[in-house]
Amino acid sequence: MGNTVACCVSPRGSPKIARPPDRQEDYQVNTDLSEDTGPYLQHISDREVPDDLAPESNPSDHARASTIFLCKSQTDVRDKRKSNHINHVSPGPLSKKYSSCSTIFIDDSTVSQPNLKSTIKCVTLAIYYHIKNRDSDRSLDIFDEKKHPLSRERVPDDYSRVDPEHKLIYRFVRTLFSAAQLTAECAIVTLVYLERLLTYAELDICPSTWKRIVLGAILLASKVWDDQAVWNVDYCQILKDITVEDMNEMERHFLELLQFNINVPASVYAKYYFDLRSLAEDNNMSFPLEPLSKERAQKLEAISRLCEDKYKDLSKASIRRSFSADNLVGIRRSHAVLS
Repeated sequence: MGNTVACCVSPRGSPKIARPPDRQEDYQVNTDLSEDTGPYLQHISDREVPDDLAPESNPSDHARASTIFLCKSQTDVRDKRKSNHINHVSPGPLSKKYSSCSTIFIDDSTVSQPNLKSTIKCVTLAIYYHIKNRDSDRSLDIFDEKKHPLSRERVPDDYSRVDPEHKLIYRFVRTLFSAAQLTAECAIVTLVYLERLLTYAELDICPSTWKRIVLGAILLASKVWDDQAVWNVDYCQILKDITVEDMNEMERHFLELLQFNINVPASVYAKYYFDLRSLAEDNNMSFPLEPLSKERAQKLEAISRLCEDKYKDLSKASIRRSFSADNLVGIRRSHAVLS
């Protein structure tokens, strides 16, 4: 979405596509653009997923499935805990704040309004575990930084063998989010698209491809989530050396590999949010806690009363609807005749 040849994805313009099947062989997309017929897409009825499908097959579509990044992080978490136990390493002083009778601590991060800085840290940590604990090095040339560099700086010879540190990934994502003024919710949707890409296209996020894969996921998430999306040409102003044509080509490939499924159910979004919180807890990355002030308590109480009144009105309406049939029967009731 940077010029006339950009691939546009309207956040509100077109209906979401139904969830595709989880097995790659059941749904194949012809990405050969040289054919006159173009990419082959199944009918939407053929892409419906049966209710009895195993939920663990695709976490980006099923709310009951475990996220990939959380599974990959558990290996390191278990090894760290085992090492601390064997070496009798003390956890050190407790840095987490706990509520007491006089003070209640709450964080300002909720599922509807996550904390931006903490969410980006958790998302980049999830990407770090994806790279570190990858199963193989399956990749595509469109995401290779050597063949499609993001800057004019020379790419190191060992760029495909050295895993990036968490700080490097965090600085890259934070720079994009800060310059484009993206929200924390967009970061969560970015992670959903990233894992969906790895699952659908059967790829791995490698040291040589992580930047362009993350950039493509951010690009798509910002267009789907935000009402005022950032154009491709704006990202070119941020990264300086990348061209609009390269951004458009990467976006088209990303969408084709996603099989044009950009739908993120609310249940899947909530699952990723709480799994990111679990990831932060496992890695001692606590969300910022602040004492509950009087103003915040009054605001929470007002919201609680508003929701309570809303549910009361709904329950009264349902009761009136259930009594209506009885009233009709009562009007037509006649006295019994005994003979």
